[in-house]
Amino acid sequence: MNDCVGGWPGTVVTAESRRYRDFEERLRDCSSLAVNVAYGVLRNRADAEDVAQDAFAKAFRRFGDLRDRERFRSWLTRMTWRLAIDRWRADRRRAVREQATLAEIPSTTHEDSAVERERSRHIWSAIDQLPEKLRAVVVLSAIEGHDTREVAALLDIPDGTVKSRLFSARKILAEQLRWLVTDLPAR
Repeated sequence: MNDCVGGWPGTVVTAESRRYRDFEERLRDCSSLAVNVAYGVLRNRADAEDVAQDAFAKAFRRFGDLRDRERFRSWLTRMTWRLAIDRWRADRRRAVREQATLAEIPSTTHEDSAVERERSRHIWSAIDQLPEKLRAVVVLSAIEGHDTREVAALLDIPDGTVKSRLFSARKILAEQLRWLVTDLPAR
């Protein structure tokens, strides 16, 4: 049975309620820390509060897995940091997509612009579906313009690994976007 007798006569305290209370006490001590950590990455108060809220929810779900409860503060900090980095990366990818969409050639017609936006949307959708390792290499090399050696240094991996991942990513993208070449009119 999961129940035990509480401190007051006649009260029953479950292990679950004790865990909830323990989580609540620890969270109270470091809730502003999570917001500050997220703000340090995102530089936007509303986004930082959203990320901190996500971190609290994730921490609550996984609190039972934490072996050493005295490390809760550092555990929550790492969790918040990772979630903030993920949000930051997603925001950057979205901004790049929006810039690519807005950077239209002035002499194009509305139809050409619409075709270009649609093509761009499909390409970015395919890039977003790549596994993280492949997506990082494609974005750094093809989008941001870094050469193989720079990408290797940025990701702390060998040059050969960068080349291999680029090859794999291009192969996947070519297969996913094969229909795009035949369906959309050429420029």
